[in-house]
Amino acid sequence: MSEMNIQWFPGHMTKTKRKISESLKLVDCVAELVDARLPQSSRNPDWDELLGTKPRLILLNKSDMADSAGTAKWVTHFEARGIKAIAIESKSKKGYPAVLPAVREILAEQISRWEERGMVNHAIRIMVVGIPNVGKSTFINQLAGGAKAKTEDRPGVTRGNQWFTVQKGLELLDTPGVLWPKFDDEQTALKLAYTGAIKDRILDVEALACHLLVLLRDKYPKALAERYKMTETDGLDGYDLLCLLGKKRGMLISGGEVNTERAANTLLDEYRGGKLGRITLEWPE
Repeated sequence: MSEMNIQWFPGHMTKTKRKISESLKLVDCVAELVDARLPQSSRNPDWDELLGTKPRLILLNKSDMADSAGTAKWVTHFEARGIKAIAIESKSKKGYPAVLPAVREILAEQISRWEERGMVNHAIRIMVVGIPNVGKSTFINQLAGGAKAKTEDRPGVTRGNQWFTVQKGLELLDTPGVLWPKFDDEQTALKLAYTGAIKDRILDVEALACHLLVLLRDKYPKALAERYKMTETDGLDGYDLLCLLGKKRGMLISGGEVNTERAANTLLDEYRGGKLGRITLEWPE
């Protein structure tokens, strides 16, 4: 199974980082959305330096697609490091009621100073950041109670900073998704690619599917057995697993060969659509 060299840093992301840095002085805190299936890999390592000491809240989005035990461990992991974390589900809005109280808790000292100066009900301004396709715009729309931010299930839709008034006293600044210039760890790049955070058109989807199948075979064999009737998988490499999936689904072409590209796209689409169940790709150490 070949190694994958995944690099993705379009020019607009450099511009976005500069805009985020310039806008920090306009906000009181930062809500950082991460993918609950890969909370570490979906955190831009540049955030710590870029955001500095600005109060921060981590929102583990898409938690309905992640292993609930894993998500609970990640919440504990972040809070042990002094960062408030909440698991949310954008479709059901589960976890949403806890977001604003958490923001007020984080900003308690600032709010107290405002009140001492007679600034009652001073608007709280929150910057929403995250990598592409992590669900920032959907989060804002749900919180605002209407489709105000542009959303689409592909990376790179939001291109400029946008302000949204959620309610009286609360404003959100939506920012484009930002990856980082170079993936030092191939596994990080692979995990991001599995979830669609990197555009498929720059990837070898068959090689990507082979890597994902090995991970699922080792960590979630039940998912493969239930979804694709793949039970005898011991000793098979990624390509063998991909061929087996194609055979189980009847994806054959002339000569009885497996259409591996179709099998790969099916696996990735169904994983991203949650059809393989709740799967966490990484756990806290």
